[in-house]
Amino acid sequence: MCDSCGCSSGNGAVIYKPGDAAYHVHVSGDAHHHDHASGNHDHTHSRQVKVEQDVLLQNNLLAERNRGFFEAKNILALNFLSSPGSGKTSLLEKTVPFIKPDCHVSVIEGDQQTTRDAERIQALDVPVLQVNTGTGCHLDALMINRAVKEMNLADNSLLCIENVGNLVCPALFDLGEAMKIVVISVTEGDDKPLKYPTMFVEADICILNKTDLLPHVPFDAAVCRDNASRVNQKLEWFELSAATGEGFDAWIEWLKSKLKKD
Repeated sequence: MCDSCGCSSGNGAVIYKPGDAAYHVHVSGDAHHHDHASGNHDHTHSRQVKVEQDVLLQNNLLAERNRGFFEAKNILALNFLSSPGSGKTSLLEKTVPFIKPDCHVSVIEGDQQTTRDAERIQALDVPVLQVNTGTGCHLDALMINRAVKEMNLADNSLLCIENVGNLVCPALFDLGEAMKIVVISVTEGDDKPLKYPTMFVEADICILNKTDLLPHVPFDAAVCRDNASRVNQKLEWFELSAATGEGFDAWIEWLKSKLKKD
């Protein structure tokens, strides 16, 4: 939880449009008020737990509003999560050109600082906004709500939300998405699902990225997949390389089937 890790959540979040230095929107709201308790340890702990529960409750209420908006416009909203460097942005760069000819695609990028990822997505000629969370370690429903208000999302479209690189807090915050997609890479440990179980419990899809590096790293894809299924038996699994395109056919086929269905 944010109050445990010291994250200031959405209080310092700013939305940017890449290429427009004058464009920025500050995100604020009561859902991110942090209560600093005092007194004995038990009292402090109980107050902290209550504040954490309140933060999640308020976030989830707004997430349901986001979800209602997406469903009313038939927008498939996907929340991409991973540790830093797993290749979320590269995955989107490779995915968007496959989808764009048949479906309107928009992207919200989440990072603590810079608009670098949004600039990479902007090069694909799709609508994109960057949300900088400051010291915050995750996106939340308020940030997505404000970002969506700044975008003209088309009906019957795809919205890709790239969360801040972190396998802990982002798992706890519903954004109103239809699915959570956790991305891991072969340069991480194949025990990742066991070490960060909450993320894999909450996820609907797991994408193993950078499979082109398997011959060069001590990573067992079968062991990783087994570990993931031990945590979440319903987790769907894809293995691919955003660098080479290996394994993309199955991923794109699945994504297009979801867009047709929705």
